[in-house]
Amino acid sequence: MKITLLAIGKTDNRELQQLIDEYHRRLIRYVPFSLEIIPDARNTKNLSEAQQKQVEGSEILRKVKPSDHLVLLDEKGKQYDSVAFAGYLQKQMNSGLKNLVFVIGGPYGFSDEVYNRANGKLSLSKMTFSHQMVRLFFVEQLYRGFTILRNEPYHHR
Repeated sequence: MKITLLAIGKTDNRELQQLIDEYHRRLIRYVPFSLEIIPDARNTKNLSEAQQKQVEGSEILRKVKPSDHLVLLDEKGKQYDSVAFAGYLQKQMNSGLKNLVFVIGGPYGFSDEVYNRANGKLSLSKMTFSHQMVRLFFVEQLYRGFTILRNEPYHHR
């Protein structure tokens, strides 16, 4: 199984990007993983929230193949603790999925078309985090999940 994280807009904080890169390097020892950045929509000051979600949604859907299992990182999604998330990852691998794609949307969330295409929703917390921080938290949780599956000492129970 390959895992892809799609995210809207680049990370402009160098220190945060270094941490994301560190967990990315760690993670690829366990699973093929890529982080793909979808550029921010242009001229957003001239767009309504709905229009911005529509533009971003079109770009997200362009990146997703029909056979991909698409999971949105969404505040209304299912919440897991780290051990349960590791179990979720194992279940996805056991199901024979080829591509598991997670998406971090833009500041206003996802368009209806993206919600309709999604196979599931996942919430990292009831709290709101910046889209840049979510990248770090999510990549770290993926890494943590694989260390749990391998019974490695990263996660303390």
